Amino acid sequence: MSVQTAAEDDPVAPRTYDWELFKRLLGYLRPYLGAASAALALIVAMAGLDLVGPWLTKVAIDRHIALGDADGLARVAGLYFLALGAAWAVRFAQLYIMQMTGQRIMQDVRRQLFRHLQRLHVGHFDRNPVGRLMTRVTTDVDAINELFTSGIVTVFGDLFALFGIMGVMLALDWRLALVTFSVIPLFFVVTNWFRRGARQAFRETRRWVARINAFLQENLSGMSVVQLFRREERNRAAFAAVNQKHYEANLSAIFYYAVFYPAIEFLAVLAMALILLYGGGQVLVSGVTLGVLVAFIQYSERFWRPISDLSEKFNILQAAMAAAERIFGLLDAEVHVASPRGARTARAAEGRVAFEGVWFSYAAAAAVGTPGAREDLPDDDPSWVLRDIDFGVEPGRSVALVGATGAGKTSIISLLMRFYDVQRGRVTLDGVDVRDYDLQALRSSSALVLQDVHLASGTIASNIRLGSDISDERVRAAAEAVHAHRFIEALPDGYDTEVRERGATLSVGQKQLLSFARALAHDPRVLILDEATSSVDTETEQLIQAALQVLFQGRTAIVIAHRLSTVQNVDQILVMHKGRIREQGTHQELLAKRGMYWTLYQLQYQDQELRGGTEATA
Repeated sequence: MSVQTAAEDDPVAPRTYDWELFKRLLGYLRPYLGAASAALALIVAMAGLDLVGPWLTKVAIDRHIALGDADGLARVAGLYFLALGAAWAVRFAQLYIMQMTGQRIMQDVRRQLFRHLQRLHVGHFDRNPVGRLMTRVTTDVDAINELFTSGIVTVFGDLFALFGIMGVMLALDWRLALVTFSVIPLFFVVTNWFRRGARQAFRETRRWVARINAFLQENLSGMSVVQLFRREERNRAAFAAVNQKHYEANLSAIFYYAVFYPAIEFLAVLAMALILLYGGGQVLVSGVTLGVLVAFIQYSERFWRPISDLSEKFNILQAAMAAAERIFGLLDAEVHVASPRGARTARAAEGRVAFEGVWFSYAAAAAVGTPGAREDLPDDDPSWVLRDIDFGVEPGRSVALVGATGAGKTSIISLLMRFYDVQRGRVTLDGVDVRDYDLQALRSSSALVLQDVHLASGTIASNIRLGSDISDERVRAAAEAVHAHRFIEALPDGYDTEVRERGATLSVGQKQLLSFARALAHDPRVLILDEATSSVDTETEQLIQAALQVLFQGRTAIVIAHRLSTVQNVDQILVMHKGRIREQGTHQELLAKRGMYWTLYQLQYQDQELRGGTEATA
């Protein structure tokens, strides 16, 4: 269990694509333009209300306090309270609308990501750790949500407030306004420095979050192996190393924050000091009134508030850009295995399967769509997993694939199910290339029973149905046919018993029997068993052998097995070696040839025969 390396990280988009990323992000706002427009109008109103307080302060000082007008001062105070109440109501409505809109956008993005993940072919998941993909759907989407709830629309409010304050300050006294604006160039210098360093820090933080998730997923799901081989301390050290890198990446981001925000505060205080220095002198020589000076001090405080907010929005934008690079990188992953236009359906499939001159390489499959990668491999390239595979299975007949590990047996199944596409030749169902079928129709015509059974959260019955419209009677009949009914009825709630994560409360054999019941309940035309009996005991295997006779009736069956006892009654056996079919025939025919199959048979049964001979002699 290794730590994800830097080479496995997603590529980072160049900075020149920032605007393109931003435009794509804005596309998620399009369905909610009404809500966004309402929020924008409220933000404009909020910006206007923020200008009222300092102006009323100026009026109170110059027109009422200076003249001793208590009644007029009370009226101004009343207006001030009304402005504060209106500002509270407007701010509440604006925040509620934007938070609601952000949640809806986050929901849309996650739906799009999950829908795309389900369309990607199996090879994509072979190359990308689950933890990394989980980070895309969780942490990275949260960063996008922050952009829409606190970023895009509120930026306009900050700009309106900023320009409004600048306009009022110029109207009150243009000289004091210029004194206030004199520190703005320093602000741009600080912001430019922050912008350069912050984005890389955000990228590093996101990268290490993805690695932590990948590491946790791998180790938690394999905890039994970790404890069995006493890897706790090594894994603790490995996790500490990943966690340290994440800590250091966060420290880098914190450094930029720690410098940037105090710098903004310093500039705000510097501007106020300049106002007091120059404006105070003007008050002494009667150049400006005291009310104007006080209003300028208040406007100066509010002038830097939207600037500071814009800086915070810039931080949010940087985080969103780093997350968007990763999200769009996943969404842009090409779906190499998809239904073609005008795809054929397989509703009335007869079940005739044929492989015609098939060559296949996982390396070439991974190279599809990669610039500069070579897909036309020479015949002698070692990466070929299957070489010139030719065989056919007639409807209702059965064929077994046997051979050493790595001979290419499971790859044949992957091509038939179109988890991958061939590089040469073709795979056909009822004489039609599987690449011409609708994917759902192709896969619904077949049932695949694997050695490693996947059980989803839900009940026993729902795991047999897997979302299909199958009656309770049919579920029970399928379970009885494969001898799973007995152990299911012994469970606390029978078919309604909840299945824990990965079927933790069920034995390996019980999960295997459920996979048989699942296959039978869906009544496929093509039945595929990939080492489906390797994890059960001898007694259960005998029950399954009887159940297979039921499963095979009227169906095309393809069986992959290491136990030769499970394939002796099939119609044809194909012996594979190093990606080629070396022998084919029935069990007796292959034994008579005394070739590779005979050797496999002798290796598997010689101990048993020796024991039997010894017992007979005794």
